[in-house]
Amino acid sequence: MSFSDKTLKLWACFALIFATSVQVCPAQTKANAKIYQQRADTFYDKIWHSYRAPAYGLFTENFGAGKADSLTYFQGAGVEQKEVSYLWPFSGMFSATNVMLKMPGLRQKHLAYLDSLVTGVEQYRDTTRKPPGYQAYPARFEKVDRYYDDNGLVGIDYAEAYLNTKNPVYLSRAKEVFTFILSGWDEKLGGGVTWLEGHRDQKPACSNGMAALTALKIYQANRDSYYLEWGQKFYNWMYDNLRDPAGVYWNDKKMDGSVLKTQWTYNSGSMLEASVLLYQFTKNKKYLAEAQAIAAGTLNHFSGQKRSKHLDLHIDLPWFVTVLFRGYEALYHVDGNYKYIAAVENSLNYAWTHARDKHGLITKSWTPDKAELQKPKWLLDEACIAELYARLSLINTKKEK
Repeated sequence: MSFSDKTLKLWACFALIFATSVQVCPAQTKANAKIYQQRADTFYDKIWHSYRAPAYGLFTENFGAGKADSLTYFQGAGVEQKEVSYLWPFSGMFSATNVMLKMPGLRQKHLAYLDSLVTGVEQYRDTTRKPPGYQAYPARFEKVDRYYDDNGLVGIDYAEAYLNTKNPVYLSRAKEVFTFILSGWDEKLGGGVTWLEGHRDQKPACSNGMAALTALKIYQANRDSYYLEWGQKFYNWMYDNLRDPAGVYWNDKKMDGSVLKTQWTYNSGSMLEASVLLYQFTKNKKYLAEAQAIAAGTLNHFSGQKRSKHLDLHIDLPWFVTVLFRGYEALYHVDGNYKYIAAVENSLNYAWTHARDKHGLITKSWTPDKAELQKPKWLLDEACIAELYARLSLINTKKEK
């Protein structure tokens, strides 16, 4: 890895200075773990019943009357929504469920939901191409592209499901996903995978960051050094190619070597969580210093971009911020610095109070924007709200003990 001890010491100093100089606004309410659990539980139920497509055992992409935005998260032009959701928003429910079943008194309820989601996600599995992998839309409807970042999300979800239940089927499926991801690795640009199978135009942070986390979470489950080594390889590629000097990650590197320097919260979030995991696995303090540098850099950067005085950071996409929050949470459990947690907590509580529509769903900007309040709400934007409140409940439960 190309970061030096001197660089890490400088970043550790910066993180310390930043921690003492930047003030985070107090939470809108002094909500405790019980209130957060109640919000997570009721919101999860609302999403399940509002978006559920029972005929297929899946979900719809949006909920609410009116014309939804075209889908812009694919290779090529905007795509119109279909009968059921694409894999990415579906995975948001899988991820939320993995956290929900950790909460006291809710495990049995959410184990049943987990069983349903596992059955659902397998509808996206495509075995007609080798190696098997998960395509963007259920295979029963049509054959579509297989994205490496989507597959990383499925791999992470299955690894988390295994850690929660010890069901060996889930670990086996996570490993199968990682085999698919590795089929996209090549040595152009020094390694890494592209965005989707068969399109070798860029190597993005989303695919490679999620690949690193998939490998590291499998290692967390089985302690097979093969996955630790691959996790480090993906991590090193990300660090060497897409990290900016402030510890915030760029979007992608094109095959001509140029870099798209757009910065999204989740690309840094995946590397923040990966840094904490590598510190926990190796006890090498360079990873802890890097995690603290990413945390300081992201809060500095995204708080500077916020579009409302009521929010502590810019909400580029609620699920993106949730991925960043996972990294903040992982770091909090190591160094006890609640400041980063509080930035998201304060913003989320503002949204809960001020930015819900007539159905009780939250706008994508977490502000009471009139146009957003009237628009249909995207499944992924809402599923992550349940996940965030579940995570906050668990954090506050541990704080109270």
